[in-house]
Amino acid sequence: MNDISTTYENGPICIQTPLSADVCALLRAGDMVLMSGDVYTARDAAHRRLNEALIKGLPLPIDLSTSTIFYAAPSPTPPGKVIGSIGPTTSYRMDTFTPKLIENGLRGMIGKGNRSPEVVEAIRKHKAVYFGAIGGIAALTAQCVKRMELVAYEDLGPEAIRKLTVVDLPLVVINDFQGNDLYISEQNKWHIKSI
Repeated sequence: MNDISTTYENGPICIQTPLSADVCALLRAGDMVLMSGDVYTARDAAHRRLNEALIKGLPLPIDLSTSTIFYAAPSPTPPGKVIGSIGPTTSYRMDTFTPKLIENGLRGMIGKGNRSPEVVEAIRKHKAVYFGAIGGIAALTAQCVKRMELVAYEDLGPEAIRKLTVVDLPLVVINDFQGNDLYISEQNKWHIKSI
């Protein structure tokens, strides 16, 4: 399967995980994408543990190389479903830990909200990408999840690291490796101009 392809002219770009540096280099802030493949869920507490393990030189419970992390924790799984509702959490809460993870191979991040200048610089330097997930549609996002597996830090409950297999997860590129930021570029369009 190709790593990247357009589904139709000027429509979403289909991407497959794991993300290569070449795929990340093609993506631009504002691109709509449909992501398929494996992604990991991890939030604040899991990021803290991953970062501490890296600092201590301990093995990680996941291979960060070319991985994508979704800043999310699912709600309880209803009977007969793969996963409960799952939506993005605010990304800045992971910003303290994210540059170190990117330096160690993390390629993609999925969340909502702005990133710190340090994260934006790490994205640029290491050819990573930050995707925005659509908030408010957690039940619909759950329909993109075809498989879920608990991977690490079970004691964190919903915030444990899980591996999700997703198909056509709708996202938008917020920060690309060239330093572009969709939030800034779109806000600039709405500044009042004096005439």
